[in-house]
Amino acid sequence: MSRLLLNCDIGESFGSWTMGLDAEVMPFIDCANIACGFHAGDPSIMRKTVSLALSHGVQIGAHPAYQDLVGFGRRSMAYATQELQDILHYQIGALDGICRAQGGRVSYVKPHGAMYNDMMANPAQLRAVLQAVASYDRSLPLMLMATKDNSAAQQLGDEYGVTLWFEAFADRAYDSAGRLVSRSLPEAVHHEPEKIIGQALTIARGDHLTASDGSALHLQANTLCVHGDNASSVAAVQRIRQALNEQSVS
Repeated sequence: MSRLLLNCDIGESFGSWTMGLDAEVMPFIDCANIACGFHAGDPSIMRKTVSLALSHGVQIGAHPAYQDLVGFGRRSMAYATQELQDILHYQIGALDGICRAQGGRVSYVKPHGAMYNDMMANPAQLRAVLQAVASYDRSLPLMLMATKDNSAAQQLGDEYGVTLWFEAFADRAYDSAGRLVSRSLPEAVHHEPEKIIGQALTIARGDHLTASDGSALHLQANTLCVHGDNASSVAAVQRIRQALNEQSVS
């Protein structure tokens, strides 16, 4: 991966309830993390989102979560290792089947919400997720959080022969270890478009961010997560896309 890829959590509507501006953001991203029904999405939403991604040539990623529709997958839940791997296979397989019916395929896996955060905090859970991905299809990259030091995660990825795509965030504050500042704390989420775009370009250039304690933080990332849940965020994604394209040309 020679350039920073833009990824977006997408397909998070459910039944008659609409979430996000999928059609508006899809033209500007490289990778679509599509909900697989456990935190959001349903078979029809998955089919429509896959079709939209394929029409724009966007890579499709499975976005599996804990079975928690009410909590939008953001609450930690206790799963035994085999149970965790079972729900991962169930969700990846469901989305992959919908992709194949339309001539596409799942290209990578990015866990959602609490599952994503828990695997970053718990090496045993990260190992379980890697085992699940490797046993399903070892060629699928796993997307996970870039931190100040990616070496421990990289070592586990190498052990299972799974490619890792390290992810950074344009609209979140970081602590000195490269972890996301809790949403419960002030200024954890950036809302100003200029600040979001500035952080995106800083990461793309490989420059240092300023952590929440004022220290310099360098993140080695392959992909940048952007959000398209409102008109202003779609506009920010469009500007980030344009700036990254200009940067690659120069």
